[in-house]
Amino acid sequence: MYRFASIARIATKPVYTSQFLRMSSTLTPVISTNAPPAAASYSHAIKANGTIYVSGQIPFTPEGKRVEGTFQEKSDRVIQNVLGVLKDSNSSLEKIVKVTVFLTDMENFGAFNEVYSKYFNTHKPARSCVAVKQLPLGVEVEMEVVALEN
Repeated sequence: MYRFASIARIATKPVYTSQFLRMSSTLTPVISTNAPPAAASYSHAIKANGTIYVSGQIPFTPEGKRVEGTFQEKSDRVIQNVLGVLKDSNSSLEKIVKVTVFLTDMENFGAFNEVYSKYFNTHKPARSCVAVKQLPLGVEVEMEVVALEN
């Protein structure tokens, strides 16, 4: 009936393998002491199957105080917060796979890159930078990452 009968049989076989079924699908929330308290109902990060999804970090200190000062100082705090969450997640800067940056003003793109390049000078993960109308708590910059566990 089928000209390619063997392909038809392969296509009807289950795609799940024993290796796939052994993968854990446990989600582990991470609450960090090295980043500001969550501003809403979310975890600082979620660990799943060796991957860490870090929630967006904003320029607040781990004590929950807004960083005042230059845009570069705010950007530095954001990256420090991300690194703090990664540390508490058993990961590090070198394990970051993808970075997403949110800016309320693309005029700050160069200033952000000045700070970013101090941290990411040899390891350069994939990155997106998106202009947004506004961010939580009226901040100008936010950064989230996806990383691998050590």
